[in-house]
Amino acid sequence: MGDKIREAAALRPPKPKRFYAEAAVVAAADGFGVALDGRPLKTPKRRALRVPTRALADAIAAEWQAQENEIDPARMPMTQLANTVLDGVAETVEAVAESFCGFAAADLLCYRVEYPEGLAAAQAEAWQPHLDWAEAELGARLRVTHGILAVEQPEESLAAIRAACLAHDAWRLAALHALAGLYGSAVLALAVVAGRVDARAAFAASRVDETHQASVWGEDAEAARRAEALAIEAEAAARFAELAAARHGNCLE
Repeated sequence: MGDKIREAAALRPPKPKRFYAEAAVVAAADGFGVALDGRPLKTPKRRALRVPTRALADAIAAEWQAQENEIDPARMPMTQLANTVLDGVAETVEAVAESFCGFAAADLLCYRVEYPEGLAAAQAEAWQPHLDWAEAELGARLRVTHGILAVEQPEESLAAIRAACLAHDAWRLAALHALAGLYGSAVLALAVVAGRVDARAAFAASRVDETHQASVWGEDAEAARRAEALAIEAEAAARFAELAAARHGNCLE
């Protein structure tokens, strides 16, 4: 096993070395960019990295400044999400919205157990308030099932979720999609971006089943580490949405 791990590590491409001294924000006519020793950052598709707010540019610059001897993309979630917007989401908004609605069609919050009673109660307590909010605020009434078979959601409810999603620009849409993937729930993602619940609390809600299992069988250390990494990723996506919205003008409607 040790030999296989070492072989797999040897196949991974090496992280690039840090080649710059300073990462700084630069203002431009179409938003804000980041320059490394005066050289503007570009996306993987060689587009100019331009973001809509100074706050988001500051966060991206801070990620690059925090790199040490090697550049580790895993430690730069703001940069990665900005690249995702500029190289993909901005050109495929409708497709991303449809993908987001796929999470609503099979939303985690709609799939409940009947037994054990403790887990059923925990699911209802953690999930039903968010479904009630979606119905009251978004006009999206989602059906709940207590079986393993898929439940078909009303078309008008999915349309309301889609409209709520498309009410956001490409920057927040990218964050919404990332959050929905992490939670398995479009409703939780929308609630976070709306400011109804913070990202970590929403992540905890999405993990009710796992938390119950851990209380019964004990917590697995490796699973706990993976869960913490995902919670941090969710917090980064929520912060990206917040920073992208804190602006006076919008360069990517």
